[in-house]
Amino acid sequence: MLENKTILVVVPARGGSKGVNLKNIKTINGVPLVSLVGRVVKQLPYVDRAIVSTDHPEIARIAERSGLDVPFIRPEKLSEDMVADWHVLQHALLECEKIDNKEYDVVVMLQPTAPFREAEHVTETVQKLIKGRYDAVWTVSKTDSKAHPLKQLVIRKDNLDYYDPAGANIIARQQLAPVYHRNGVAYAMTRDCILNKKNIMGDRTSFVIIDESMVNIDTELDFKLAEFLLQSKGLTGAEST
Repeated sequence: MLENKTILVVVPARGGSKGVNLKNIKTINGVPLVSLVGRVVKQLPYVDRAIVSTDHPEIARIAERSGLDVPFIRPEKLSEDMVADWHVLQHALLECEKIDNKEYDVVVMLQPTAPFREAEHVTETVQKLIKGRYDAVWTVSKTDSKAHPLKQLVIRKDNLDYYDPAGANIIARQQLAPVYHRNGVAYAMTRDCILNKKNIMGDRTSFVIIDESMVNIDTELDFKLAEFLLQSKGLTGAEST
């Protein structure tokens, strides 16, 4: 509990993945991704319940060994590629409230694919949600100017064009207003946002900017990048959490 608010952490970790097979239990420096989340959660004493939503028995086993609960198995219909985060969180929230016979005020989503997450990132996100009375707060990272939307191109038939026509007027990066992207480190949402607004953003959503290098893992190359960054800092799998 934090500021008299009950906190439910949900770790979505389905077995299927188009990019990397069983990605959520693949290791970085010997530690499965879902176990890294468990290590962070142990540093969050205000969390009332931390659960993994998974459809895969091996993910469930490893998650439980890391201290996370697996009170239910995610239904197959919620484990497909095109299922939105909101549907998974709504299911997890309602299931936990039924099992625990209590309501949770705040839902925090911690995706295993953000291995550089630290406890303070999560705490700052939750505190900002509660104190600012937002519907949701997301962690974000500043997008490199080379990937700015106004510098992106599309192919239409056999012609190259700007994704946004305004891109034709960009000469120097100094003309580009900063843009940000989700880094997957933490999402905090109110119960009302999940159940009534039926979204993970809601009407009033704020942010926590993380300046450190973050990797959000989707591919084998992302795993190699994450390990390279850890090694460049002189960290081992145990020390990195």
